[in-house]
Amino acid sequence: MILKTKSLQNTQTPQAIAGQKQEQDVAFYLRRAFKDHPEVLVINDFRFTFNDETAQIDHLVIYTYGFVLIESKSIKGHVEINQQGEWTRSHGSKWFGMPSPIKQVELQQALLKEMLKQHRSEILGKLLGIRQQGFGMRCWDHVCAVSSDAVINRETMPAAVSELLVKTEFLVEKLEKVMNLKSKFLRLINVSDTRPDFNQEELNSIAKFLIDRHIDPSQATTEITSVQTPQVKEPVASFAVNKVAEAKNLAIAQLTTNSMLRCKHCGESTNYTPMYGKFGYYIKCNQCTKNTPMKQTCPQCKSTQTKITKAKETYTLHCNDCDNYYRVI
Repeated sequence: MILKTKSLQNTQTPQAIAGQKQEQDVAFYLRRAFKDHPEVLVINDFRFTFNDETAQIDHLVIYTYGFVLIESKSIKGHVEINQQGEWTRSHGSKWFGMPSPIKQVELQQALLKEMLKQHRSEILGKLLGIRQQGFGMRCWDHVCAVSSDAVINRETMPAAVSELLVKTEFLVEKLEKVMNLKSKFLRLINVSDTRPDFNQEELNSIAKFLIDRHIDPSQATTEITSVQTPQVKEPVASFAVNKVAEAKNLAIAQLTTNSMLRCKHCGESTNYTPMYGKFGYYIKCNQCTKNTPMKQTCPQCKSTQTKITKAKETYTLHCNDCDNYYRVI
């Protein structure tokens, strides 16, 4: 069941366009495979904040036994990973290093698990006065889905990395193997499978908790697109609540604050005035009276393909390459 579709962004660079298409391709395969499956819930493009950290998960699968996080990567050329887990990719005749998507999704998974564990009693409640089993012992898996036309050299990469790397066209087969779902009858008679499972009510509660905490950065400057409301046989009327006004406030208030915004001349980080001029948004330092552009490199991927947008009194830095957002003022 698809709880949330991919949020399309107004991308401009070739890298960002290719990245968005890759996420759409993955979302397509997930929809074809699980749109009618009540025990497999999919949230595409899930962004949340916890403990002053923000994470964006390309695709999150919630199922009977746990969670699978999917990181999408658009790679059109060759990709190689050495024995240290370092990634390189080709573009034409040149090779470039790139951050490991595996490490990236591992950080996202750790933050998601921490958030769910902290809200365990709120999500799962109690059974006959006894707390339900939490999230720590559930199945936690992650994979990286790369473009189907990528050329992957698996001979030189670590086996553990190869196991987590899959082309988009084979993603569903990989997920079915990882999840190893069984019918309710087989779960009852198969005593060898000791995995703790969520019942349908718990799945619904987890999904509602996550949907309620999703932050759509585009809502800070554009109109809200409401989340799809899933249709299931069991009563989940409030499963995907329309949180338009609340989400708009969250989108503005909970974006990661970029502490790097300061006067480039004297270093002042608080005593300045936001301004707009011929070359875009900038700050005028009230200490030295000089100007500093708000536009800067992305703190995450160091790309220069960034843009400043303004919504009321909030200024936001958007990276077109990694599609991250940062509140600068």
